[in-house]
Amino acid sequence: MKWLMTVVAVLALVAPAQAQLAVPNEAGITYGHVHLNVSDIEVHKKLWVEWFGGEVVEKGPLTAVRLPNFLIALTEREPTGPMQGSVLDHFGFKVRNTTEFVQRWRDAGMEVGPEFIGSEGMPNAYVMAPDGVWVELQEDPSLHVPIAGYHIHFFTPEYEELLDWYTDVFGLRIRPRGRIQTTTDVPGMNMSFGAGSVDEPVGTRGRALDHIGFEVDDLEAFCEKLAEMGIEFDVEYREIDSIQLKIAFLTDPAGTYIELTEGYDAY
Repeated sequence: MKWLMTVVAVLALVAPAQAQLAVPNEAGITYGHVHLNVSDIEVHKKLWVEWFGGEVVEKGPLTAVRLPNFLIALTEREPTGPMQGSVLDHFGFKVRNTTEFVQRWRDAGMEVGPEFIGSEGMPNAYVMAPDGVWVELQEDPSLHVPIAGYHIHFFTPEYEELLDWYTDVFGLRIRPRGRIQTTTDVPGMNMSFGAGSVDEPVGTRGRALDHIGFEVDDLEAFCEKLAEMGIEFDVEYREIDSIQLKIAFLTDPAGTYIELTEGYDAY
């Protein structure tokens, strides 16, 4: 019985850590969240919990689903369009068995997109969540959790310039992801960049994926640094007591709406 109590205690310590943000880099930055506009928030809460192993977190008016390395924040608002066609085409997860996941998704009557061998030589597939949320799955049998956030993918004709902007602003390094040469990593998430098939993708604001977010240790100082670089803010640095967050918003050169936060690592 004593050994069983010890195992339970260890699991109690380990399990919550699997659904926290990644450790920040030397600049104090980690990946924070994606924020979705959804027509039915209860449908999405159920989907991200039951299919992706998330945990619902609610603070004041904010509803989010906590997953390993990032959060999915939800606003109940009819999106102006799906993710595809905007500059941020999709976001992706690693799963232990892509075929098994896709078959269960299909059996549940939900839309499945192309199935293929991905850039890293593993089985990949796309699945469509409600409201046009486009999700890529990549198989990784060695995954230490059943599913984990992996990458976000920008599609724009000026993808190389956009990659350079992110590396400059957030102090990141370009590194390949399999056959894709134009990617960079921020703790918790790979950011990949490609041309895509849309000549003029639109900005993200109002779409199914409204914005992405980065968590910053000292947000006020970081915003001051960006201002010195000539970065203009859509929403200046401020503190929101009702959700226990410090925030600021800006837009990248291709139209991706970005939230900077300090406090999500406590969710």
